[in-house]
Amino acid sequence: MSNGPFLYDEGPEQLHTDVPRRRRGFLLWVFGGTALVAVLMVVVLPLVRGSAGDQSREVVQVFLAALDKGDNDTAYQLLCEKERAALTPDDVAARYVGGGGAGQIVAVSDARADGDPVQRVRVEWPDGSHTGFTVVNSDGPHVCGVTPEG
Repeated sequence: MSNGPFLYDEGPEQLHTDVPRRRRGFLLWVFGGTALVAVLMVVVLPLVRGSAGDQSREVVQVFLAALDKGDNDTAYQLLCEKERAALTPDDVAARYVGGGGAGQIVAVSDARADGDPVQRVRVEWPDGSHTGFTVVNSDGPHVCGVTPEG
């Protein structure tokens, strides 16, 4: 206690006179709610964005549509960094278009390239030939190579 002149005749009063309460329930709700939100995000995010196969199919469809319309700049932006470093926008169509016309996606499958998971998207061209597009998912799906198939 301190001595001295006080504003009121009585001395200073204790502000908290009761026994302190423990708030364990509140902390459990906070941490439990945070964990629940994290689990929900893991479950809901693939539903919103789609599976890797769905994303790969979509990016190749946009890529083929852009090339079919002569929009090489859009197609160039859908390439991965390695492919963009090796090509110019004007070279994209020559490397990726086959079979004289718009290609159709016929299959999507999981694969590995350089130890990393990738998607192989098989495209059938109007002349009956097939091409395999490699799609990597780094900062979103990107076309990262093409291989002719029999």
